[in-house]
Amino acid sequence: MSNKFISGTLILTLSGFVVKAIGSINWVILSRILGGEGIGIYQMAFPIYLLALEISSAGIPIAISIITAEKAAKEDYAGAKRIFHVSISMLCTTAFILSLLVFFGSRFLISEHIIRESRAYWSLIALAPAIFFTTIIAGFRGYLQGWRQMTPTAVSQITEQIVRVISMLGFASFFMPYGLQYAAGGASLGAGFGGLAALFVLLFFYRRLQKTLPTTTVSYPQENVWHILKRLVSLSIPISMASIMLPIVSNLDLLIVPRRLEAAGFPTHKATELFGYLTGMSVPLVTLATILTIAMAMNLVPTISHYFTLGDKKEIYNRTAGALRVAFLVTIPFSVLLFVMAHPIVTFIYNAPAAAPATRTIAIAIFFLGMHQITTAILQGLKKPKIPVMNMMIAAAVKVCCNWFLVAIPAFGIRGAACATVADIGVAALLNLIFIYRHTGYIIDLKIILRNALSAAVMGCIVACLYSFLHHHTPAVISLFVPCFTGLLIYLGIMTATGGVTQDDLSKIPFFKRFAKYAH
Repeated sequence: MSNKFISGTLILTLSGFVVKAIGSINWVILSRILGGEGIGIYQMAFPIYLLALEISSAGIPIAISIITAEKAAKEDYAGAKRIFHVSISMLCTTAFILSLLVFFGSRFLISEHIIRESRAYWSLIALAPAIFFTTIIAGFRGYLQGWRQMTPTAVSQITEQIVRVISMLGFASFFMPYGLQYAAGGASLGAGFGGLAALFVLLFFYRRLQKTLPTTTVSYPQENVWHILKRLVSLSIPISMASIMLPIVSNLDLLIVPRRLEAAGFPTHKATELFGYLTGMSVPLVTLATILTIAMAMNLVPTISHYFTLGDKKEIYNRTAGALRVAFLVTIPFSVLLFVMAHPIVTFIYNAPAAAPATRTIAIAIFFLGMHQITTAILQGLKKPKIPVMNMMIAAAVKVCCNWFLVAIPAFGIRGAACATVADIGVAALLNLIFIYRHTGYIIDLKIILRNALSAAVMGCIVACLYSFLHHHTPAVISLFVPCFTGLLIYLGIMTATGGVTQDDLSKIPFFKRFAKYAH
């Protein structure tokens, strides 16, 4: 199980890097095609899409993963298949309804000024079909992950991203001569084409799994459909509420941030541009830095569910401690790195140096986001999905207050919205930790965080000095990547020398086994 968890996490991490790399290249090109204003128009429609997507799936994919892992632990293979058949039917129905609602309700959202940018209409229309395909593939991924098969998710994610990017850039370029709103709508079409391609990939892996599953060795009574639906709903509603809080908060940002920027004295087009900098440029960099924690969280849900079903409290504690230690190891240096290198990063990637202030301010969110992803997954695996929901609601209230007061202050502006995002994620993560302590006994060792923070601070000073020198003597690509790469090596060296990275850690990671003897 330990090796399977590690290999699954590495597979998802690798696919996450590939997907993010492709996505980053896409944003570089798309940002140059659409510009800050065009990205802002595109991002205006996206929160509605995310909200509809979360409602259509209603947390069912994670519920499928949890229950499938439970059935697999009991060797009830027939029961797992029946769970999937019932749940995928539910997903198809809800996805179809939400797709129609978004398609036909787009004009209402614009006319009622729920979305203040009227040019976002075509982006909303274009995103409607993607809701159906993305919901269905989430169901297949949840089922396959419940069987601890992470390769199908990885391959489908890469396929989806490649097709999505090609379609997005192609349609954006094609429609650009007709106007910025049509180009943004063309870019939105990519989500639907990518989802359709991923669905075909997952169907292949699903059929292959069905052929290899063993016959159930233990006789279990067949669950009726209503009992299955009741279990799925009881698990999925709180899970979906946790997931739905993210697009809800995004929509609150959509309603509050542009208005408060206008109150601060920015004209509407400038407010749209600043909103695009934060949501379309700064936030993606934060999520890019949490690829490993996203992979761990995805893998942790069925893993914790498996051990919870078996009643193995010791293993649950060990998984919790190990996952959070790795999360701290990864997220703290990336927070420091993004803070120090914010200006050259956004300039090189987006050609938008004006996005640097918001990016620098939001950098600390990397640390809190990684912690939040891991703690939420643990609580869901423990079948306590209501807890993250309550914590996120409290955190969302904090964010709304911060947005309302900080963004309207001209000296803060969009940086106030970045501060609000940090506060939102930080409060939710810390509240999750309190409940994890109650249910597992795990409490953070502050020495671990302090060691990581000091090592990252040394790294940050070296990176800043090295960039300052190279910036005046080398091309932009060298002055950006050499300091970052050198800094990360120094950080890993310090952590290895001080015991922050152990021999056991390195021995489990491919290509790093040879360095295990140098660790404590």
